[in-house]
Amino acid sequence: MAFNGTIEDHVGRGGIRFDAGRHHKAKLGFVLLAMEQTIEEDMFRLAPDGVGVHFQRAPMANRVDVDTLASMASGIGDAAGLIVPEVQLDTICYACTSGSVVIGEDRVFAELNRGAPRAKPTSIISGVMRGLEALNARKIVVATPYVDPVNEIERRYMEERGFDVLHIEGLSIENDEDMVRVTPDYILQFAKQVDRPEAEAIFISCGALRSVEIIEALEQQTGKPVVTSNQAMMWDCLRLAGVHDKHDRYGRLFKDL
Repeated sequence: MAFNGTIEDHVGRGGIRFDAGRHHKAKLGFVLLAMEQTIEEDMFRLAPDGVGVHFQRAPMANRVDVDTLASMASGIGDAAGLIVPEVQLDTICYACTSGSVVIGEDRVFAELNRGAPRAKPTSIISGVMRGLEALNARKIVVATPYVDPVNEIERRYMEERGFDVLHIEGLSIENDEDMVRVTPDYILQFAKQVDRPEAEAIFISCGALRSVEIIEALEQQTGKPVVTSNQAMMWDCLRLAGVHDKHDRYGRLFKDL
């Protein structure tokens, strides 16, 4: 018998009872870097009840620079095609901020569509920019773990899309394995250092950083909205999937929008 996707029970052959399963609100897919260690835990932390999060990894060297990020483009589509391939995903996301700006959203979306043609494609940087727009924040500062060439590409990318990047500063870390070990309290202090009085929001870039843990403290201490890569990615994926649940934690983006 046909199953219409609602949460009511249905009786199939042999009297077996079926419902919509644990993920009756939405199913989200994420393509990660091969060496990623932070995003999966953050997505489980941020996902509301009834939302499934599913992952696959694309090949990439541990060194995060322009060349290695650009080289992984074709692997995005291959990885997307392996995420619960017989199940309809609502949203498919490339979960790398720096990779999104180096490769570009158009190529990222084309690759995601190649692997998961029925899912709505997005990327971390897409979610970040939509989140900032929803917060009416155009004048921003950006804190990153990246080397300067990657920072410059990110700055230009966001400015070309209408944001005024007042200041961007990185930690000059090249290995993802080191990015995941930067302590949350250091991220908090670093973001405050990067902030400028005229900035309307603070963006902490990179899915590898444990930034979701300090969003509330940074907003309270600066009086400004804070957008982080993983927070914005989940918010964006949920909204694209038609899920509008809110969190009382993780910043104004999840509380108010």
